Amino acid sequence: MNRAELNSVDARFEVRGEREPIRDVVIVAIDQKTLGELGVRPPFPRSLHARVIDRLEEAGADQIAIDIEFAERSEPREDRALLASLRRAQPVVLATHDVGPERLGIPAGEDPREVGARLGSIEVLTDQDSVVRQMGERFGPFESFPVVTVETARGEPVSLDDFSGGDAWIDFAGPPGSVPSHSYSDVLRGRIPNGEFQDKIVVVGASDPSFKDLFAVPGTPDQMPGVELHANAIATILDDFPLDEAPAPLDFVVLLLIATLPPLAAIRFTALPTLVISLAALLGLVGGVQLAFNTGVILDFTYPLASLGVAAVGAIAVDFFVEARERRRLKGAFSRFVPKDVVESVLERADEDLRLGGETLEATVLFCDLRGFTAFAERQSASTVIKVLNRYLTEVSEAVLRHRGTVVSYMGDGMMAVFGAPIEQSDHAERAVRAAREIRDERIPAFNRWITQSGLGSAFGMGIGICTGPVMSGNVGSKDRLEYTAVGDTTNVAARLQAKSKDTDATLLMAASTELRVRGHVHDTVHVGEFQLPGRATPIAVWTVRPPSAAAVQSKAAAVAVAPPE
Repeated sequence: MNRAELNSVDARFEVRGEREPIRDVVIVAIDQKTLGELGVRPPFPRSLHARVIDRLEEAGADQIAIDIEFAERSEPREDRALLASLRRAQPVVLATHDVGPERLGIPAGEDPREVGARLGSIEVLTDQDSVVRQMGERFGPFESFPVVTVETARGEPVSLDDFSGGDAWIDFAGPPGSVPSHSYSDVLRGRIPNGEFQDKIVVVGASDPSFKDLFAVPGTPDQMPGVELHANAIATILDDFPLDEAPAPLDFVVLLLIATLPPLAAIRFTALPTLVISLAALLGLVGGVQLAFNTGVILDFTYPLASLGVAAVGAIAVDFFVEARERRRLKGAFSRFVPKDVVESVLERADEDLRLGGETLEATVLFCDLRGFTAFAERQSASTVIKVLNRYLTEVSEAVLRHRGTVVSYMGDGMMAVFGAPIEQSDHAERAVRAAREIRDERIPAFNRWITQSGLGSAFGMGIGICTGPVMSGNVGSKDRLEYTAVGDTTNVAARLQAKSKDTDATLLMAASTELRVRGHVHDTVHVGEFQLPGRATPIAVWTVRPPSAAAVQSKAAAVAVAPPE
């Protein structure tokens, strides 16, 4: 959306005011009262957080989500107290800003799963004017804090269909202070009203301005604490995303009606009635857009408004400045030409605004990684490391390209490839599996022979992960150079399967979605088991492809250099 449209959405929030009170989400706020009563400067001792978690668990909270990061160690006894309370109240959702490849410990060095906790990213999405209006589904390897909280509370994943392009509108309950809240110190000291937290999601975090965790939000000049922002997002998900943009055909119909009304009025009436009708159309547009917003539909406002202004000014100017006879003559021309010109002009702008920057395709994603390369690189010179890395990447890239895949990116000694995008392929899963087998059975053995023959060390291991499903893809660059990216849950599963392969005897792991699509075409698949992958609520079925015999490997390896691409 453009900035004017975003401002109109803010106005709609302000006109709507507070909606029905949120009943399923409660905030426990580290507020000014808490700081005054406790007399402790942040960061608080973790034993205090442990006591609050225990209090909330005793009060019957359905789900506890802590919008406080525990990224560093404190005193061992404080850490032990926190970890013990997390185990008692599990599963608790904890906050992280970390979006790198390493999982963040709680406290540092502890795996969240060891204490039954889940991590959610507290990153937020800001629009071009630095206002937060939408929530993200994922940031790097972590799902967002609100999504993880709801998934943990419900025991089932949140549907990605509700996140268009990875984000969704937050249906704010109102200005800051609209979400039910209790002071952290009151909870700590047991001053909890009966039933206040029973069967509710409780979000614990800082609301005092001294923490500088404040964000601009629509409909109010006041900034909202991050803990209340996340509470609003959680409530939005619980309500099944009640606020969403109108379908493009509906926006088009509204725009078409508004754009044609003044010209049609000018055919029948003089300037003054046309002006009155145009003003009535303006009031109808404003009222209709607001009523639609109150029911959860965000209609376009700026483009219909602009088309109404252009059409009204054009119609009135023609009628006002031309003599009566000329005006009657021009009315015929106006009825044939002006409405069309106005509509076409508006449609041209609408087309530019609605042009999508990407698309969702059914594809297969492949990740591969060289085992032991980091240790190898530490013992070798820079020139040797680059030489070996280039040889390896050449081998795996050629295998992908032979099977008409797209090499998306290199990540050190790892590679990401996608089949079925940007060029659609009906057999993308088969191509990905064939490429993976060539890498595992031919390319890596040939590469390892070169390593040993060159006296550079022993052979490397390999890990490959494959997953099939929808990916959000887009092209970036110029006509001479194309950068392609593919993101989504399919990509995340493929990457995690590649990482999981080092814990199994199978070098190549593929999701059940891939196995299903190659069934009947690849006949030596083997079911490995059910794996619980990080960030996913339920285990997934994992398969592999049985390696060929040693004789077959030697025969295929000899043919790789001369075999034509498919």
